[in-house]
Amino acid sequence: MKTTSSYQVVHALSEAQTRQLHALYQGEWWSVGRSLEEVRTVLRHSDLLFAIGDPAGGELLAFARVLTDRVFKALVFDVIVHPDHRSAGLGAWLVDRITAHPELSRVRHIELYCLPERADFYRRHGFTAEVGELQFMRRAATPPPDVHPE
Repeated sequence: MKTTSSYQVVHALSEAQTRQLHALYQGEWWSVGRSLEEVRTVLRHSDLLFAIGDPAGGELLAFARVLTDRVFKALVFDVIVHPDHRSAGLGAWLVDRITAHPELSRVRHIELYCLPERADFYRRHGFTAEVGELQFMRRAATPPPDVHPE
C-alpha cells in the first residue's frame, strides 16, 4: 500500500482529471447523472479544490471541494475516492488537509452532510451531528416553464 506522500497533490484539475472526476461521479448515488459540463461549472465556481493524483500518470484517485466565506462557514462537498483506492487513507488525508488549510483553519464552522454510515468516519475528524436545533432544509430548483414561440 502506498502512503499519501507517494501521491501527487492537486489543487486544479487537468481536462483529463475533470473527465475522470465526471466518471467517478457516475458511480455514486448522490452524483450520478451530472453532465461533464456541469462538472466543469462546479469546478470553476468552487472556492477550494483538494485532489490526489497518481504521480505515475496523474490519474485522479480522490477529490473534495469546498465553498466558503473564509470567516464563518465552509461547506465541504463531494468527498470521493476512486473505488480501487478506498481504505488506503485517502479520504482521511483529504479531510485532514481541508480542516488544516490556511484559508479554512480559522473558519468558525466547517460543515458537511453525509449518510449515517459515514458519520463515524467524520466524527473521527472532529465533526459532530450536534448542531443544536438546526434542521437541514432544501429547496429544489423548479424547471423553467416551457416557452412556446408565438
